[in-house]
Amino acid sequence: MTDDTQFDPEASLARSTARSLEIEAQIEKDPGEFRILTGDRPTGNLHIGHLFGSLENRVRLADAGIDTFVLIADYQVITDRDGVGPIRERVYSLLMDYLAIGLDPDQVTIFTHSSIPELNQLMLPFLSLATDAELRRNPTVKAELDDTQGRPMSGLLLTYPVHQAADILFCKANLVPVGRDQLPHLEQARVLARRFDERYGRADDAAPVFPQPEALLSGSGTVLGLDGTKMSKSKGNTIELGFTADETAKLIKRAVTDADRHITYDPANRPEVSNLVNIAALATGQNPVAVADGLGDAGGGGLKKLVTDSLNEYLAPMRARRAELAADPAYLSQVLADGNSRAREIAVQTLDEVRTAMQMVY
Repeated sequence: MTDDTQFDPEASLARSTARSLEIEAQIEKDPGEFRILTGDRPTGNLHIGHLFGSLENRVRLADAGIDTFVLIADYQVITDRDGVGPIRERVYSLLMDYLAIGLDPDQVTIFTHSSIPELNQLMLPFLSLATDAELRRNPTVKAELDDTQGRPMSGLLLTYPVHQAADILFCKANLVPVGRDQLPHLEQARVLARRFDERYGRADDAAPVFPQPEALLSGSGTVLGLDGTKMSKSKGNTIELGFTADETAKLIKRAVTDADRHITYDPANRPEVSNLVNIAALATGQNPVAVADGLGDAGGGGLKKLVTDSLNEYLAPMRARRAELAADPAYLSQVLADGNSRAREIAVQTLDEVRTAMQMVY
């Protein structure tokens, strides 16, 4: 993904893992050094996989004092879809979930793609810095194309990594919490930031226009669906954050286990049972092995009861807060308007710097 070499996933993972440990130490000393960009596509409602995999970490980092930008990527819904679906409902559902889990709009800037035209305008100069070949070999682009089952690739899907680079760089984020599968996108953003500087951005000893964003790898493991496969709304194996306690109990009752009554935590050989053990551990703050040992010969029924009780107890405050938010649409609109206003102010400033560097101020 660099000018003369292809992206090496194993080398990038090793570097990012080591660097993430150093960054965590830096955050403890001076969180003000960092600005984070993170976010989600509003293609469906958020679920416990999102909660334990990334959302709680966002709250932790924002509470630590890091300037945090959370993008609701509404334009990216059409990357691989024919329409937007019930997008307004989903945007506000994401917003309610963000606020219900503890993201404070006084600390965090929550905004939507479509409200920040200057961000999207950065696509034009950035596209001139990316080659067709490197975009086509991006792992996520290839995986998304495979999922379309032979459908022609759209221009937006091909340029998805460039759009993500614009998301990161418009606010000059220097830290992006990611999983290992997202490292190629971050590397593309680093490459584009460097190429822009080399082509346009450095005059004499002037500072670069864009920082080199770094990855902060998530320390949490993957939470699978209730059937032991990847969580997906289309599979009906998710527990959405907006579900009631009764809906959650009914779903967990149908979860896949096995015939062995003795509960163990063995992800390689008992993925379905181990996933339920892991959910209970995350909800109670315990070690998964300790949870399994405590259940002993309780069987699948005992395991499901523990998961249901612990998860419903854990989610109860979030559900109560979510209900309050749902009853106050004016507040939600104001939070989004304020976030869009701040994000756009920064985007205008960045685009001015870009146009100045490119000598396009007339």
